[in-house]
Amino acid sequence: MKRSAGILMPISSLPSPYGIGTMGQAARDFIDFCEKSGQSYWQVLPIGPTGYGDSPYQSFSSNAGNPYFIDLDDLCAEGYLKKDEYVNEKWGSDPGRVDYGQLYASRFPVLRKAVARIAEVRPEGYHTFLRDNAYWLNDYALFMAEKDAHGGQAYTTWEEDIRMHRRDALVSERVRLQKDVDFYIGIQYLFFMQWKKMREYAHAHGVSLIGDVPIYVSPDSSDIWGSPQFFQLDEDLKPTGVAGCPPDAFAADGQLWGNPLYDWDRLREDGYTWWVNRVRYQFEFVDVLRIDHFRGFESYFCIPYGDTTARNGVWKKGPGAELFRTIEQRIGKVDIIAEDLGFLTPEVIQMVKDTGYPGMKVLQFAFDPRDTGSGYLPHLYTPNSVVYPGTHDNQTITSWMSDSPEGFADHAIEYLHLDKKEGYNWGFIRSSYGSVSQLCVVQMQDILGLDDKARMNIPSTTGGNWTWRASKKHFTDALAAKLHRMSEIYGRLPEKKEEPSVDTDVRPAVETA
Repeated sequence: MKRSAGILMPISSLPSPYGIGTMGQAARDFIDFCEKSGQSYWQVLPIGPTGYGDSPYQSFSSNAGNPYFIDLDDLCAEGYLKKDEYVNEKWGSDPGRVDYGQLYASRFPVLRKAVARIAEVRPEGYHTFLRDNAYWLNDYALFMAEKDAHGGQAYTTWEEDIRMHRRDALVSERVRLQKDVDFYIGIQYLFFMQWKKMREYAHAHGVSLIGDVPIYVSPDSSDIWGSPQFFQLDEDLKPTGVAGCPPDAFAADGQLWGNPLYDWDRLREDGYTWWVNRVRYQFEFVDVLRIDHFRGFESYFCIPYGDTTARNGVWKKGPGAELFRTIEQRIGKVDIIAEDLGFLTPEVIQMVKDTGYPGMKVLQFAFDPRDTGSGYLPHLYTPNSVVYPGTHDNQTITSWMSDSPEGFADHAIEYLHLDKKEGYNWGFIRSSYGSVSQLCVVQMQDILGLDDKARMNIPSTTGGNWTWRASKKHFTDALAAKLHRMSEIYGRLPEKKEEPSVDTDVRPAVETA
């Protein structure tokens, strides 16, 4: 990874006309903006179907794509929809916010029309897609069909034979729910085809995609339903322990995430095949992969199932760098960013060093006196790192400067030489661009200088998160020129060179135990 810059902009936040950002013209327009701005990377959040709390970190599948991101105008252009089948639908009353409830009610009936036309024409590549993705797609499609049949209830409430994923029951269920199973398969085909085109467009304009993999999967997901042997579950498939973070100066009760934990001994016996396939699959969509909560691979925090806080949790050993050595042996060397934030022990620091992956530096964290010794001040950075003024889990820079505890903002003003005329957000961006970190990524809200009304997520809360959307008026030529100049000043402009074409239809084989 050479010295470069990028923008963190969730697909959901793009200004598409149908309630949420999509992979169509709005994505192409944003890629054009990145190119004009001298940006080499577009970082997106996880792209899976959103589940509990509308969070992309609580998805029904670690492999599936979000149906809401499928662009309806592009489907129309391809002959899968007619304009009058979707233009007059309700998509939400506020173009600056995603209304997930309205999307759920309106999007799927429209997509059913598109999928029905796929069934009629069976486009080229459809059967290849089915074959290559069968190892996860069949379980996912049946899982979603069962959820519909059970009124959206979690799989843990289903009839025993189905809940326990017993083969005879699944065979009969696939026959009974075939129409809905085919629908969810068709959605994934549409998603994959549109993503492929979007990625090709990005590459043609010199922009690479940074993806995001949550370390854990949702407790209500096809991942756990289809492969329970790789998770810490009892004989009734209930978790014996769940994930979270211990109490600290920021949260007296810690953080209780509730995700089931991996059975790392069982995964090791299987050659880490589940994780190898997961990472391999993500690189069919993206060029660089950020892996969330990276410290959890060295040691993870195990909270007794049923507890209401994280106070009784204990640390347990994870697979460490062995997992990533195995991944590299199986799929080759790939570009991974280690989200190494949080409580870092010497063992965690050594694990990150052993992998060789760049870690993250969040500039906003540098001015909190409660967080000492973590190296977030720019004079402590090393080149093998990725710097962010703030992430989707932080306050925007504008709100942090006005709302942070006494002394925090003053420290930032003194250290970063900030002034209101420049704009505090631009002072943070300037300092991040000027650091030695090889890659600088800035979230769009901070580029625009927005306050916390545009904040993407408040960790450990539900409701009101993941809803912010940009407007077309935000992406001006003047803003692009300002970012381009910043990239030029600090040596982060992309290199102009011809790159060999890559056959994106060539898919590496999925490994089995």
